[in-house]
Amino acid sequence: MSLRPDAFPGDPPVTPALVAEHGLNDEEYGRIERMLGRAPTFTELGIFSALWSEHCSYKHSRPVLRRFPTEGSRVLQGPGENAGVLRLPNGWAVAFKIESHNHPSAVEPYQGAATGVGGILRDVFTMGARPVALLNSLRFGPLTEPRNRYLFAGVVRGIGDYGNCVGVPTVGGEVDFAPAYSGNPLVNAMCVGLLREEQLMRAVASGVGNVLLAVGSRTGRDGIHGASFASEELTEESEARRPQVQVGDPFTEKLLLEASLELIGSGHIVGIQDMGAAGLTSSSAEMAARGGVGVEIDTSLVPTREPGMTPYEILLSESQERMLVVARADRVEDVRAIAGKWELDATPIGRVTDDGMYRVRHGERVVAQIPGERLVADCPVYTPVAVEASSARDRRAARPSLEPPSPEVALRRLLDEPAIASKRWVYEQYDSTVQAATVIGPGGDAAVVRVGDEDFGLVLATDCNARYVLLDPYEGGKAAVAEAARNVACSGARPIGITNCLNFGSPERPEVFFQFQEACRGMSDACRALGIPVTGGNVSFYNESPTGAVDPTPVIGMVGLIDDVRRALSPWFATPGDSIVLLGATAGHLGGSAYWAHVLGAVVGAPPAVDLAAEVKLVDLLADLATRELVSSVHDLAEGGLAVALAEACMGGPYADSGLGAAVNLTRMRGSLAADALLFGEDHGRAMVTVAARHVREVLAAAKQRGVPAVEIGTVRAPHGKLEIAFGEATLTWDVADLRDVYFGAVPRRMEIIATQRAA
Repeated sequence: MSLRPDAFPGDPPVTPALVAEHGLNDEEYGRIERMLGRAPTFTELGIFSALWSEHCSYKHSRPVLRRFPTEGSRVLQGPGENAGVLRLPNGWAVAFKIESHNHPSAVEPYQGAATGVGGILRDVFTMGARPVALLNSLRFGPLTEPRNRYLFAGVVRGIGDYGNCVGVPTVGGEVDFAPAYSGNPLVNAMCVGLLREEQLMRAVASGVGNVLLAVGSRTGRDGIHGASFASEELTEESEARRPQVQVGDPFTEKLLLEASLELIGSGHIVGIQDMGAAGLTSSSAEMAARGGVGVEIDTSLVPTREPGMTPYEILLSESQERMLVVARADRVEDVRAIAGKWELDATPIGRVTDDGMYRVRHGERVVAQIPGERLVADCPVYTPVAVEASSARDRRAARPSLEPPSPEVALRRLLDEPAIASKRWVYEQYDSTVQAATVIGPGGDAAVVRVGDEDFGLVLATDCNARYVLLDPYEGGKAAVAEAARNVACSGARPIGITNCLNFGSPERPEVFFQFQEACRGMSDACRALGIPVTGGNVSFYNESPTGAVDPTPVIGMVGLIDDVRRALSPWFATPGDSIVLLGATAGHLGGSAYWAHVLGAVVGAPPAVDLAAEVKLVDLLADLATRELVSSVHDLAEGGLAVALAEACMGGPYADSGLGAAVNLTRMRGSLAADALLFGEDHGRAMVTVAARHVREVLAAAKQRGVPAVEIGTVRAPHGKLEIAFGEATLTWDVADLRDVYFGAVPRRMEIIATQRAA
């Protein structure tokens, strides 16, 4: 057997045009030739194209990501693995991660979203954790456009079908709509899993002579070059890339989940990794590089479902529901027996070597031989030019030109806006209670999940206000972390860690890289102030279509720890007669607000600055109030400000028969503020709590002690009532039943066309 790589019969010659087609520039190709001391084979070109793509290598983002705080007393595993892992009480740990599946979902929404869920599940259970919760963050263009309704419906159905079939609850998330996402929706999936600390498994190949096995589904031609596809802009021709979108099988995923967890617990294996982006190539090369060893793979041994597949196709396929396992040399039959128990194949396809080479053969023919560590570590790293666009400065300085409507009309209009309205239409398609650990499901500020049979639990949220990031990336980055932390704290927990999914346009455009760099700086500053480590995540660049880049959207996936899930709080008014107390300072800031965007039609102005010291005080106060059981409900003030928060709290949960009324008097806190600024301003660092009369004085004293402004603004009224807000002599009044109709019906009304088409 020759050790010098040869072309596989039928492979095309490597030409400059073929190199360009693989997304490699002249400098990168020259680097490859110098590394190898020769021209690459076609198979090697495919390997480099995948592993040196933006999606796999992070070649434009790595220096920026190093600025995130990644260490802490709870961190068992930080960035660089399949998922981050944090220590919990009593020997438990939580593994979690969020990733994007944007480009596949843009061309095939159902399978694109479904396989995004499958991939993030595998990232978590390969760490030895059983998935217990799924969340998502979704962005689409306006629902007035048929294409956006089609994408929205397909993505939601794909997420629901896959998660429901595997049996993992989808407990929370967020959905937003804005024109910039029309050509390029964002589909970010987050998974959270639980494990015992001693069960933690890492994706590291070790032990010379140990055996590599392919476990799970057979390899097909679906998903080839998926990593490269995710590293380029969407164009008018992207529809033709449908074959690169993988096809998911959630029933096989369930079997793979159980088999993987049993293998991890058996002691028969030393490493395991999902064949995700770049398939067998990335899983084998990355595991070898982490372990400082070489690997040799024989692609002729890989089970395929299509005849005549070449080594190039086998290595780069992103067929779903596949794992690469490194088994102890004397335990191969034990591994195969466990896989067989779960009706899965486990096929030996290679071995760990001591020469540090990444070697691929097909039978007797060697088709690739690359220095393994250099293949992964020597990808070029770029530092793009970062310059803020003048149009961004112009937007910050601008103001709306439309005449504002009355506050009564404005509130109804905001509650009818799909970006703010109830997303019940979405999460009704998800099973949020399977596994019986969900304490608070979708529809509130955050989800709450019990840990095993313990009293304590996890509080989970995803957040990002992309308007803020568009207008001021630094403040917007801070705000994404701060709002996620508030939402977790509003449920009674303390934030303990985040994962992030950074969705931006092309990093080669100076204005986009400026957004990315500044947003990461803001997120990093906020994490440090709040004492929250970043355990991993995903960078998704090239989110562009012929109409331009998406709004910069750095999504935060937040995990919090609550000592006793029985003290978890929801955002809805619970008891008539309770006092309503507003926590935090109100300045009436309208720049970048939902009011300006959705009522006055202008995404302009400087967004509110985030006072990180104030955020820390508020988070500490909310956790303290929950622990002392002094409040009945807590609701974060975010999009739409105080008026929307009051309306949402009055309307009650998504399945309540009716809401509660409220009488609010803002006369003494109005000062010189205009009515719209007071009602719809989006100052950070605020929350609204309801308090039994006997506890009001104690709550106000606790707020004062922690330096958090607090003012009693009203009272919860009986069911079937009205929301009344007084300003001196004037009183604004809304019927809560009418607000419920508007809020819960906004998305279904716009999706009736889809329902009608499906029925026909």
